[in-house]
Amino acid sequence: MTTHLEALTGLDSFTIEVPSWAYGNSGTRFKVFTTPGTPRTTQEKLADAAQVHALTGLAPRVSLHIPWDKVDDFGTLRTHAEELGVSIGAINSNLFQDEDYKLGSLTHVDEKIRTKAIEHHLDCIAIMRETGSSDLKLWLPDGTNYAGQDSLRGRQDRLADSLRQIYAALGEDHRLLVEYKFFEPYFYATDIPDWGTSVLHCIELGERAQVVLDTGHHAPGTNIEFIVMQLLRLGRLGAFDFNSRNYADDDLIVGAADPFQLFRILNEIVAVGAHRPESGVNFMLDQCHNIEDKIEGQVRSVLNVEQALAKALLVDRDALAAAQRAGDVLGANAVLVDAFETDIRGPLADRREARGLPRDPIAAYRASGYAQRIAEQRVGGTQAGWGS
Repeated sequence: MTTHLEALTGLDSFTIEVPSWAYGNSGTRFKVFTTPGTPRTTQEKLADAAQVHALTGLAPRVSLHIPWDKVDDFGTLRTHAEELGVSIGAINSNLFQDEDYKLGSLTHVDEKIRTKAIEHHLDCIAIMRETGSSDLKLWLPDGTNYAGQDSLRGRQDRLADSLRQIYAALGEDHRLLVEYKFFEPYFYATDIPDWGTSVLHCIELGERAQVVLDTGHHAPGTNIEFIVMQLLRLGRLGAFDFNSRNYADDDLIVGAADPFQLFRILNEIVAVGAHRPESGVNFMLDQCHNIEDKIEGQVRSVLNVEQALAKALLVDRDALAAAQRAGDVLGANAVLVDAFETDIRGPLADRREARGLPRDPIAAYRASGYAQRIAEQRVGGTQAGWGS
């Protein structure tokens, strides 16, 4: 088995992007629970995200959501982020909070509404240029509730045309990341319900169109690591949105529901070296902290991914390959299980300490007084998160 020291070296260039909306008020369909210290502005979201990076050393980028994070001057926002020690990551569009999009946005039968949705993405591309972002992330909520409500084929044709117009507006250093989700908010046919539909549109668009895999966007029992492997084979895995689910799109802390699944996913990543920056895979969080502390929730999420990746780096690849060639079913499985069951927490804490970071980031955050300060300073903060 690879030594702990060798495995941790594989973490040196690994980073995770955190979402601005994770620090706002989030909720369910029933209730949004407010939190003391909720950000009042996008700048305060960035300050909270900067705390996560300062504590973990692993989260140097922050995803923005438009229009939730719209400001008057994005160049100034970029400078502000850099002064805090972070940078702007992916720009996320929003097609699910406008009355016009009741029957669709990029797939709508009315050309005027499709044009409106396309122009929103052109605005996002302009923001990318101002912030230095390279990724435009698109989650399409479009779909239908009833058979016969609309032409399934017609909606795909209109979607393809809309995506072509958005893709054509990208800069040469930009990517379009296309997400998928098997259901919700519509319940008969979602217009991008699976990785196959997403990748087919991406292949038609060009090399800079890639798939976003949200770990919560799958039916129960789906083998997510198989999808990861296939997208890597095709060179079309652009990014992850990490979270956990028990039932559907629960947006729980990544690794909370099934840490072995997270390990298995990262095992496929490590097998082809896709954890390295040169792979182009952007590791991102997409979570909705309904009842837990926002900053602590993000810190724990980042650490959970780091721990799962460290265990995946521990897998003895030579022993695994030998067992597979020999048809040693249980021996091959044991190689993976041995790595997963290794307690890597101590070596990871040692590594943080050696880099000038706290051994226990959660304890350091609680002792810092930051939560108390923002609770006193940010009265009436209402910045939005998912479900709010």
